[in-house]
Amino acid sequence: MQLTGKVALVAGATRGAGRGIAAELGAAGTTVYVTGRSTRTQRSDYDRPETIEETAELVTALGGTGIAIQADHLVSDQVREVVARIRAEQGRLDILVNDIWGGEILMEWNKPVWEHDLDKGLRLLRLQVETHLITAHHALALMIEQPGGLLIEVTDGPADYNAGHYRINPFYDLAKVSVNRMGWSHAQDLVRHDATSVSLSPGWLRSELMLETFGVREENWRDALATVPHFAISETPRFVGRAAAALAADPDRARWNGQSLTSGQLAKVYGFTDLDGSRPDAWPYVVEVQDAGKPADVTGYR
Repeated sequence: MQLTGKVALVAGATRGAGRGIAAELGAAGTTVYVTGRSTRTQRSDYDRPETIEETAELVTALGGTGIAIQADHLVSDQVREVVARIRAEQGRLDILVNDIWGGEILMEWNKPVWEHDLDKGLRLLRLQVETHLITAHHALALMIEQPGGLLIEVTDGPADYNAGHYRINPFYDLAKVSVNRMGWSHAQDLVRHDATSVSLSPGWLRSELMLETFGVREENWRDALATVPHFAISETPRFVGRAAAALAADPDRARWNGQSLTSGQLAKVYGFTDLDGSRPDAWPYVVEVQDAGKPADVTGYR
């Protein structure tokens, strides 16, 4: 899989899926611009240690070229400046990955709308929906200047699962459904420019925040299974990264235009694995095992 000469913008690449996607695009030889709010000199309201500089350095270490730019994707002028810099330095944009999120600290679990803090809920929607639209507005105008572009809208849950399941609270539910719909909506416009748009969901992601929540590290993540047995189906952020890189390298990726995809689904099609050599398929597992109330057993799903 080679993407040498391609230019990508991974918006929201400080940590989690964004970092994993940037890393795997870099491993395929891509020049990857990584954006986010947290730098070595300034943290976002997450107040976490991960930085965009670390992500850019990982991209470069894996064989690509990583370029970090601090940007708040709720601020249109900042996003415009990011795209202007890409235009000036590269003259093209081949891949846009919209992975902006930042809503975990605003989450109120299993609360109806009248009990949920309204300011937190509305900001959660802005962070997930408005940021993606602002970024698409500025970046897609550059991407369509040449044929073959790829837009990946990153969300939590494939469209069919989200359509039939209530996701935590009304704000989160709407946010995640909206991103799937954006992948479909942009596809209707991009097809005229020989470009492809999809939404992409990882499974149960072993992000930095998730590992910290369970009191484990990537090296000993299975220790969490004693208290969270279904965590056995989890995957590293690099797994969804490999899904994104496989899509970008597929000359026939237009067959996916407008579709909602998952990392596990694409692993079966393209043949990639997670870092440990396994191939977790989380969403069928969630439906058939976890939601069905069965004991944790990843046989046939990993």
